[in-house]
Amino acid sequence: MTANQRSPAPEKRRTVQRKRRTPPGASPGTLIADPAAVQPVVRLIGYGPDDLEERRVAVGEDLRALIGRWPVTWINVDGLADVELIQGLGEMFGLHRLALEDVVNVHQRPKVEDYEDHAFIVTRMIHGELPPATEQVSLFLGENFLLTFQERPGDCFDLVRDRIRRRRGHIRERGADYLAYALLDAVIDSYFPVLEACGERLEGLEDMVLDQPSGEHSAQIHDMKRNLLTLRRAIWPQREMINALTRDTLAQVSDQTRVYLRDCYDHTVQLMDIVETYREIASGLVDVYLSSVSARMNEIMKLLTIIATIFIPLGFIAGLYGMNFDTRASPWNMPELSWRWGYPFALGLMAAVAIGLLMFFRNKGWIGGKTRGRRSRPPTQRTGRAVTARPIPPERS
Repeated sequence: MTANQRSPAPEKRRTVQRKRRTPPGASPGTLIADPAAVQPVVRLIGYGPDDLEERRVAVGEDLRALIGRWPVTWINVDGLADVELIQGLGEMFGLHRLALEDVVNVHQRPKVEDYEDHAFIVTRMIHGELPPATEQVSLFLGENFLLTFQERPGDCFDLVRDRIRRRRGHIRERGADYLAYALLDAVIDSYFPVLEACGERLEGLEDMVLDQPSGEHSAQIHDMKRNLLTLRRAIWPQREMINALTRDTLAQVSDQTRVYLRDCYDHTVQLMDIVETYREIASGLVDVYLSSVSARMNEIMKLLTIIATIFIPLGFIAGLYGMNFDTRASPWNMPELSWRWGYPFALGLMAAVAIGLLMFFRNKGWIGGKTRGRRSRPPTQRTGRAVTARPIPPERS
């Protein structure tokens, strides 16, 4: 980004307030939907090595009849406004009430909880680029089913659905645990484009801060620090969650899938390294901004000091020749006042003093260039002969 390009508008600071809708002292497992939640849409994908079915369904007897028809059944719910629907799915699949409460309260951090016949996984999916906005995605992993709950429609699972439809890779031959891995891997990989956008923004801010710092750039740097902090809060527990899936002996996760989860864990470690690196760069940009502003102020003060220094002797000369002494009283009383070339002489003296001071400042390197000094000569110019390196003796055995 060049200096002539217009810098992006500063991002507005957002105050994020997550409120628990369950009142203190309420019974565990109480489900209270958010008034601003989206009405749910339920979609089912059932597949095996040889068959595939994808449809939009309603919770009821028709969905109960579809369970178990395929080796893997994936039910995705977009929207958490219907508490009765979530309770119905919980009763149908035997989900724990505490886990259903965590589904509705979307302030959870990524985690893994092991129940008797299913595992409950919480992850945070990112939307857009900057400023980053995260969404809670809840997964219930069973022996042959996977339930996913999202806050609103729109996700990063389109490539996974396309792999299922086109039989790409081994997803059609694997179980529900491999599907859960594929979804978690898609969530984690979706952070990389956001971090790339952060890197480009930081690079542009660095160029602008070094070129011409302003208060707007300072606000943008602080916004980037807030964005990186948001990403860190989302990615750090993701690493712990993937690590728990890799190390814990969950009955729903096979040893073959844990091999792929280790690769997913490596991606989270890379994300954390990138986030920490960008946070250090953003913190360094604050120091660069302050240093640039201080250096610019020093240049301005230096210029003003030089101008004032030049005008000090000029003011002395002007004040000296501005004194009204009577030349008739004494021949030493300002003889230049009655001289024909007195005025041009005073102006020329002022010009000579100003030019002399400018040349002195330039010779010192205070204006118009670097400080002059003794330049180091190559070894051949110092001694008049080439300097040969001493051979390194061979190592003794």
